[in-house]
Amino acid sequence: MVIVGAGPAGACLALLLTQAGIAVNLVEAMAHHRKPWRGEALMPSGLEVLERMGLLPLLAQIPSRPLTGWRFVVNGRQLFTATEPLDGDPPQPCTLVSQEALISALIQRAQATGLLSLIGPASATKLLQSNGRIRGVGLADDQHLLADLVVACDGRQSLLRREAGIALVAQSSPIDVLWFELAGPAPCPLKGLFTTVVGRQGTFSIFERASGGQQLGWVLDRDAPTPRRSHQEWIELFTRQGPADLAGWLRQASGHLRGPTRLKVQVGMAETWWRPGLLLLGDAAHPMSPVRAQGINMALRDAWLASQLLIPLLQEPDRTDASDALAAVESARRPEIEQLQQLQAKEASRGEWLRRHDALRCAIAASAPWIGSAIGRHWCHQQKPLRHGLASLKPAS
Repeated sequence: MVIVGAGPAGACLALLLTQAGIAVNLVEAMAHHRKPWRGEALMPSGLEVLERMGLLPLLAQIPSRPLTGWRFVVNGRQLFTATEPLDGDPPQPCTLVSQEALISALIQRAQATGLLSLIGPASATKLLQSNGRIRGVGLADDQHLLADLVVACDGRQSLLRREAGIALVAQSSPIDVLWFELAGPAPCPLKGLFTTVVGRQGTFSIFERASGGQQLGWVLDRDAPTPRRSHQEWIELFTRQGPADLAGWLRQASGHLRGPTRLKVQVGMAETWWRPGLLLLGDAAHPMSPVRAQGINMALRDAWLASQLLIPLLQEPDRTDASDALAAVESARRPEIEQLQQLQAKEASRGEWLRRHDALRCAIAASAPWIGSAIGRHWCHQQKPLRHGLASLKPAS
């Protein structure tokens, strides 16, 4: 079989299939899996997959760090801090991981089985079709890879999705995100907290990356042009928004700011996840909002569930048509994705309401000492489905 795209979904599925004795061609367009701005947060929903694969110890072998908690600042005043793991969670907190290192480790384990052929850097440019069925993929160098099944894990702009004539039903997003990298001096005042700052001049979130340094995301209206500011002007804007402990540190980091890179926020759902001989997984099937870092977690869950349904079929000596199994993958995974996208939209709308209404921000900031704890408890309760997911990882019998 052929998997196109060695992101979290593709690499995870390749490992699961090769461990089950199934030969896989994994096609990846990028060298060394170096894609900028990959999501880093493994929620309990994603950690559950690694646990089922026996790979939780892997986190100690690659760049990773547990998140200590979540901090929210409004108009320069701390509203609340929520400590990881949040109430009711298992002992494993949300964990930041170098996605590049995680993907490399998954692929290395798949290669160790002797059943993985990693093809790349190489781009899949077309689907090979005959008699109404996908039969393989064509590469940019005119090489053809024939396969009983092609799994498209080639991201939110999936070429294979378009080649198959599958429409992406897009959801509106009012924002884009400008990403920055920092290499601020030690000690970092974030102390492992994912910190969100909402102020009069804008909103940003900042956290310490698993591989070192910090990453900052500035919220921008979708239709607004990317502002032309010097790095020093950006730093001054951040410091005016944030609390005093963060402001002084940011000024010291002014010479170590990189960016911005604009992330066009795309959210949607493929009208179907499959065609005969083709399955879409991860962002190719359902690009997620960046709210609460669902992309990597849902990709891992897609791969796990797909493996459980596909392996028995692919292990048969005389393989039959896999259409029923492909439809079962979509039936099992689509409801969770739909619900999580709705929850992400609600979470984003609450943040947008606060970002756009100055009077509300001022009232909340002034009342923070008295209402902050209650808001924090309510927020923690709202996060449970976004952290744990909403579906079982066991296929329906």
